[in-house]
Amino acid sequence: QACTLPCQCPSQPLQCPAGTSHMWDACGCCKVCAQQLGELCSLHRPCDHHKGLYCDFSKTHRGSGICLAHEGATCDLLGKIYLNGESFQPTCKLQCICMDGAIGCIPLCSDDLRLPSPECPNPRRVKFHSKCCEEWVCEEGSEDNGFGTAMAVFRDNPAQKPELNKRQENCLVQITEWSTCSRSCGMGISTRVTNNNPQCRLEKETRLCMVRPCDFSMEKIKKGKKCVRTPKQRQSLHFEFSGCTSTHSYRPRFCGSCSDGRCCTPFLSSTMDVEFRCPEGDFFQRKMMFIKMCSCHYDCPRDNDIFLATYHRRMIGDHV
Repeated sequence: QACTLPCQCPSQPLQCPAGTSHMWDACGCCKVCAQQLGELCSLHRPCDHHKGLYCDFSKTHRGSGICLAHEGATCDLLGKIYLNGESFQPTCKLQCICMDGAIGCIPLCSDDLRLPSPECPNPRRVKFHSKCCEEWVCEEGSEDNGFGTAMAVFRDNPAQKPELNKRQENCLVQITEWSTCSRSCGMGISTRVTNNNPQCRLEKETRLCMVRPCDFSMEKIKKGKKCVRTPKQRQSLHFEFSGCTSTHSYRPRFCGSCSDGRCCTPFLSSTMDVEFRCPEGDFFQRKMMFIKMCSCHYDCPRDNDIFLATYHRRMIGDHV
């Protein structure tokens, strides 16, 4: 179909299923929902290249094709095999995809944590029979107990009494340490929980992390040593995430390896904002971990599968 100028796009915001990318059409005019594995595709209905899919025009006619995945490893989850690029729902709370042997998932339910407040001193998550996701409800309690619970995370005597709409001035900031990276090589995710926001509500924060590239060539271990020092890239590199590339280059530090069976993982880290540019021309920013120091230990991750991993080691936190 020929492109019509000026562009005419739907006035309603684009609504795509969970885990589906927004892509430009062939004319570069409008964002459309990317086609998934096995679905029909065309120049105006592109495949989701963020998941390694491409449009194969050899098996159909009249300018349409089928979305296929580039060759890659399959995924095994609880005895069930998923193809590279295949999307699936192991539970009603998760939307997952197999990407070259690794399983990535996004939550379909909001997992935010609710902090007690004067308006809701006793929050509780309740599972309703007809719904998959739990919902927050405010339980009624005695006025004294409720007030004490709500004020447990607020300062008792602030220097200046804040206005009701400036709750953060009276909030005791709570921040957990960053969790370990979800992958031992390549790009992964690290999380923490904090209430450092205007609502003083506990919320989950995420950042990208890379302990080491999967094709990282380790230095030789010196005689008498059991571990490689924390190496730093000699040449600058661009990070890649979900088919997009960082606009700036970096010389990050990665963790080495040990010859005595121990694992080498980040111990001290900092967090920076990294800007990415996608093939469609879009820009976005993500927080990313930058390693300052690594440590060797025997508490090794069993695997990279998000459902089976038993690795719970934590890092010290952000160090500027």
